[in-house]
Amino acid sequence: MIATMEHIKLLDQADGIVDMLADSEAMEHYRQCKRQLAQDKEALALINRFTKLRERYDEVQRFGKYHPDYKTVITAMMEIKRELDLNDTIVAYKKAEDDFEKLLNAISQSLAQAVSPSIKVPTGDPFFDRGCGGGCGSGGACSCH
Repeated sequence: MIATMEHIKLLDQADGIVDMLADSEAMEHYRQCKRQLAQDKEALALINRFTKLRERYDEVQRFGKYHPDYKTVITAMMEIKRELDLNDTIVAYKKAEDDFEKLLNAISQSLAQAVSPSIKVPTGDPFFDRGCGGGCGSGGACSCH
């Protein structure tokens, strides 16, 4: 494909969107939460414990309830998961990450819809990501044609 002036202009405009995102409040909040997480020794220790336990959990899952450590590992996994979910630094980081992802999804959706309403863009929401796949027989109620 030969790059035309129009393609170059579109790429420049895309770079402009990237620059605006990089300078946005949402991105700065995400960076701040990421820095705080990187400096929180308790949160990092929790994540490390979770990662190690996750390896044991995956091993136990291969054998299911027949593994001798099944109940112990499952209980430990639920406990560490609860600790992660209650750690303020981790919660703030995950929320900032989710908020930024929602912003990116909204931009992607807006760009796709500007081109054509039939373009499907993953939104991260399984309810809205379900596509027709064709042959629904509903006469286009699901936006398929």
